[in-house]
Amino acid sequence: MTDYMTTAQGRRIAYNLTEGKAPYVVFCGGLKSDMEGTKALALEEWCKARGQGFLRFDYSGHGISSGNFEDGCIGDWNEDASAAIDLVDGKVLLVGSSMGGWQALLLARERPEKVAGLVTIAGAPDFTEDGYWASFTEEQRATVMNEGRIEISNEYVEPYVITRRLIEDGRSRLMLRTPLTFDFPVRILQGSADDVVLQSVAEKLFAHASGDDIRLTVVKGADHRFSDDACIKLINDTVAEILALVGAGD
Repeated sequence: MTDYMTTAQGRRIAYNLTEGKAPYVVFCGGLKSDMEGTKALALEEWCKARGQGFLRFDYSGHGISSGNFEDGCIGDWNEDASAAIDLVDGKVLLVGSSMGGWQALLLARERPEKVAGLVTIAGAPDFTEDGYWASFTEEQRATVMNEGRIEISNEYVEPYVITRRLIEDGRSRLMLRTPLTFDFPVRILQGSADDVVLQSVAEKLFAHASGDDIRLTVVKGADHRFSDDACIKLINDTVAEILALVGAGD
């Protein structure tokens, strides 16, 4: 059943919480995605089957949460995600898809005491700078800075509106420019055929992050959706591996 919470900033966030064993698995969705996506629902079903606690939610401006997408930025959605994980007592296992990978990494960096483990799926840290801004022409950059917004086509959903606020806020939350150390298991999942978040991004994150238990898995031929049966099984198996490592296995 969908419930709602109000963040300290006054945003109304929709979520679905499944009670179960700790640590709860928390799914952080991608840019302009929502908590009804294939991966989120499949992971919820898997958690329910084993009695594992699970949480999925919509950032503001996404799904059925309040707000407009183009008014938001990485920092707003990070505040939403931080409020969401406080719905759960104790530690959480973060699973972040695409932009949600950046969000999960931010939570892990800023609130490590709350995190038992981390899985990124086609994770997209720093995409506002290394993706959008780096690929913009001088004309597009001028449009963003002078007009405050630009529309970018996308094969998966309707065009994204990229705002000056999104770009500038993203620069204050970059992950790959400063040391990044994890004291818990981290798994980086990536498709070799992903043309939205390239394999090189996963490899850069893997090389940049420090920790005793960090692994990168590249699936030959998988695209950005990473949601066929084999990929879903890999996600579930990866979560199960971390749960076993942190003492929550069957």
